Amino acid sequence: MSATGLRPLILNTPRHPAPAPENRPAFAVTRLVLSAFRSYRDLRLEVDPRPVVLTGANGGGKTNLLEALSFLSPGGGLRGARLADVARRGAPEDEAGPWAVAATVVGPGGAVDIGTGQDPSGGQRRVVRIDGAPASGQAALAEKVAVVWLTPAMDRLFNDGPQARRRFLDRLVHGFDPGHARRISAFQRALRERARVLRGGGGDAAWLDAIEDTMAGHAVAVTAARHDAVARLRGVLGAGIGPFPAATLDLVGEIDEWLADMPAVDVEARLRETLGRQRAHDAVAGGAAAGPHRGDLVVGHVANGLAAAQCSTGEQKMLLISLVLASARLHAARGGAVPVLLLDEVAAHLDADHRAALIDELSALGGQAWLTGTDPAAFTDFGARAQYLTVADGAITGPRISAVPHTGTA
Repeated sequence: MSATGLRPLILNTPRHPAPAPENRPAFAVTRLVLSAFRSYRDLRLEVDPRPVVLTGANGGGKTNLLEALSFLSPGGGLRGARLADVARRGAPEDEAGPWAVAATVVGPGGAVDIGTGQDPSGGQRRVVRIDGAPASGQAALAEKVAVVWLTPAMDRLFNDGPQARRRFLDRLVHGFDPGHARRISAFQRALRERARVLRGGGGDAAWLDAIEDTMAGHAVAVTAARHDAVARLRGVLGAGIGPFPAATLDLVGEIDEWLADMPAVDVEARLRETLGRQRAHDAVAGGAAAGPHRGDLVVGHVANGLAAAQCSTGEQKMLLISLVLASARLHAARGGAVPVLLLDEVAAHLDADHRAALIDELSALGGQAWLTGTDPAAFTDFGARAQYLTVADGAITGPRISAVPHTGTA
């Protein structure tokens, strides 16, 4: 079986395995194996913990590679895609099969092998293996590696609905609190169960009481973790990072307001009472009118005094970079593991000074970032501090790489 445990793959033993010290200050992917993933039929890639620069023409498969790395974290990856849409398209029938991503990740505890992909039995379920053993769910990934990304599609993060901002914040929180993903998952399961019971007519009141008690406990824990992360980030963002703007952060929501005024145990009691009172409303509307799934992250630009949503597209991009760099810098300052950063076309709209500042900051962090772009000249400031790969038509050229290009639709 492959390192994913999902479908057969022949994996060559690395000739020069990357070191995995016990107290590594950053997460890094040192081996990546893809099968039937987007434009890649099979890919085996070995890199070291330095930043990785991927260049090539648009449509060559650079973002697909970053997307594969993003599946090392819980959720739908950087595109938020359905599992079936990730599978390789245009493949011959004898090569059809579920997609799979396998990786060796080094971090504070040494090296760990992670495998994930579409359930071979079919359906929209993603399976996860950690060191060859089945994991209980995707939340287990957040306990092994932290991954944060920026993509061109996120340029509208501050103008779109609050759900995208909550997901972005929660990815940052995972790095500070690996148990955050499990608490979110537990809350969402209870939320779905309550909605199912309410749709069925309400069922046993005692059963609903028990579900709402579970929801309240996880809701307060999720919200408290978000507040803790935001408080930490404020300290770094208030001064800005090099030429990237200083920013303000606030959490807006009913539970957020309650936590500011009363102890957590009282917030739990108030949420339980609110959920009980709103059963009839929620039975019709679906979901729940109160909970961490209703909160929002509000970001402000210190220099111009505007909310992020009122800033220009360029200013919003700078604010997003500030947020990601602040998160990584906090991990480095606290002796934690700097997340793997996936930065898709991040340099495309930066001037020379901002590109140089970004490269210097990423190098100083000592973590692994994967950056894509069409122009290799945009990354020359890295010098020997990075490793460089060229991507074209699903094939990658570089040291110790074996890739089979895909000839179907990318």
